[in-house]
Amino acid sequence: MTTTPTALPEHALTTAADLRAVREQWGDLLVAIEQRPADTWPPVDNIRDLLAAVEDEPAAGRMPLVLRQHPAPANLTALDAALAVEAALFTACDSIAARYQRPVRAHLRGGGTATTGTMRVVVDESDRADPRRWTPSTVGPSGRTHAPGSRAHGLHWAAVWLEGRALGEDQDDRMFSPLGDDVLADLATVARRARRRVETALGRDGRTTVLPDPCPWCGGELLARTVPGGEPSATCQTGEQCPAPADLDRGRRTWRGADLAALWAALDGRRRAA
Repeated sequence: MTTTPTALPEHALTTAADLRAVREQWGDLLVAIEQRPADTWPPVDNIRDLLAAVEDEPAAGRMPLVLRQHPAPANLTALDAALAVEAALFTACDSIAARYQRPVRAHLRGGGTATTGTMRVVVDESDRADPRRWTPSTVGPSGRTHAPGSRAHGLHWAAVWLEGRALGEDQDDRMFSPLGDDVLADLATVARRARRRVETALGRDGRTTVLPDPCPWCGGELLARTVPGGEPSATCQTGEQCPAPADLDRGRRTWRGADLAALWAALDGRRRAA
C-alpha cells in the first residue's frame, strides 16, 4: 500500500511540482532536438508545429520518451539540455537508492540430510523484482555500462521515482526511508535546475518578445509571452479599440493556446497579400 505523509514541507511539494513539470515537457524537448530553433518566439512561420501539442493532446503519449542517439540534431541547445537533465536525474536516483532504499531481502534455507545439514542464503527474487525499486546501472571491467538497470525506462520514470521519494511514498513496508533534510534540499536544487533547463531550451522561461509584424486588425504592436509551466500567449497593445476577434484580458486583445492559430492565419494572410 502506498501512502503519503499528511504534513509535507513546502520544498518537498515544490520539488514534486518541478519534477512533474520536467516529465510533462520531456516529450516536447525530445521533439525540439529534431527541429531547427526559431529566431523569434513564437515562431510565426511555423506556429502550427508549436501548437501541435495543444491541438492534439493525445499525441504527447505517442512521443518517444527515451533519449536516443541523434547523429545530426537540428537543435543543439535542446540536445545539450536533454543530456544534462537526464544525467542529473539518473545520478540523483542512484544516490538516493543507495542510501534510502531497503536492500533486497534474503532468507536462510536449510539443505542436506539430517546429519549433514547446511544453511544457505537465498535472495528473495520477488522482492528484487519489486517495480518500486530503482536498480542502478552496472559497469563492466572496460568501463562501459554492462546493464542499464532502471535507466532503461528513461527520464520519465526517473522523475516519477524521485517525486515519490520527495513526497515520502512507500514507507509503510520500509521499502524507502524518509529522506534527510540535506538530501531533500539537494533534490530540490536538482529538480529546480532541471525544470529551468528544460523550459529555457523550449523557450518557456517567461520571456516576452515583440513580434516583427503588427496586429492584422489594427496595426498595433504585438507582444508574445511565455509562462513557465503555462501556455503561450500574444497580446495586441492597442487596447479595447482593437477589433480583433479575441478575448479581452486586462483591456487588451489576447490569444492563448490553440487560439494562436487564428492569429497566425491572419498574419500569414497579411504577408501573402503584401
